[in-house]
Amino acid sequence: MRNTPLNESFALTPLGYIESDYPDKFGVPRQPGLATAAKATLVLTPPFNSPLCVRGLEAFSHLWLSFIFHHSPQEWSPLVRPPRLGGNKKTGVFASRSTHRPNRLGLSLVELVDINTQGGVCLLLKGADLVTGTPVVDIKPYLPWAEALPDARSGFAPEPPSVYPVEFSIAANSTLKQHSDADGLRQLIVQVVGQDPRPAYHSNGLSREYGMQLRDVNIRFQSRQLTDNTAIMFIIDIQNIDV
Repeated sequence: MRNTPLNESFALTPLGYIESDYPDKFGVPRQPGLATAAKATLVLTPPFNSPLCVRGLEAFSHLWLSFIFHHSPQEWSPLVRPPRLGGNKKTGVFASRSTHRPNRLGLSLVELVDINTQGGVCLLLKGADLVTGTPVVDIKPYLPWAEALPDARSGFAPEPPSVYPVEFSIAANSTLKQHSDADGLRQLIVQVVGQDPRPAYHSNGLSREYGMQLRDVNIRFQSRQLTDNTAIMFIIDIQNIDV
């Protein structure tokens, strides 16, 4: 194309940062809305933390957040291995939602629960798939009449991911009952672990134990085969994190 700038670049300034139930990248759902029990807060930073910036936002139930995959390397490849394809088959980076992208930009649809404008601006969110510390570079209200297209083609991901049943060991149940938000934490664990957060190339490793952190606890879990066609995710242990 004529007169197309080839070396033009743009600078992005974060509007704020995420504080969420996911301290680490491992275990974060691969799409927003899959773990509705997940809580997050978007803390806006100056000069974007004026209540004037969010005036009227309370009228919307959901928001689009544009953010940076800040844990992903800056290097990228034209071909990626999406988890939905088993982690082995390759597809074009622009035909995927891979975190390894040329500009490391992500887009997440989250539920807006509340807006706190005392001493700044904090947006309370649900269903976010964002790790703590994620820089957010834009916020837009979601318009269902313009952006919900249920008949659109979904390529290699036509349906939500499979969800496995989750069972807790006696020890894990005992620790969980002592938690101040036992019911909410249990729901979060079931939603996150039930989606099998293991890397796709580990999907056959039934005997291997995995660890992850959610909120203020460390969790050990394992996939266990019940029959030839069914399996569960078994919570082996839950340990409180000293803070």
